[in-house]
Amino acid sequence: MSQIDDTTLESHVLSATKLLGIPVEPEWTASIQANLKATLRLAESVAEFELPDDAEPAPVFEA
Repeated sequence: MSQIDDTTLESHVLSATKLLGIPVEPEWTASIQANLKATLRLAESVAEFELPDDAEPAPVFEA
């Protein structure tokens, strides 16, 4: 996954909030973008983690 530039990310945030009908104050946009960047960075590290072909989810979560 490549890094998303700020213009594309801002466009995505504005489009998604409009589509979902979520009111967003203009001053919130930078914080929303920062949180989305962090989420995308973490998701990238999870997606890069290789699993063996025979890996299956655990039937019951145990802590």
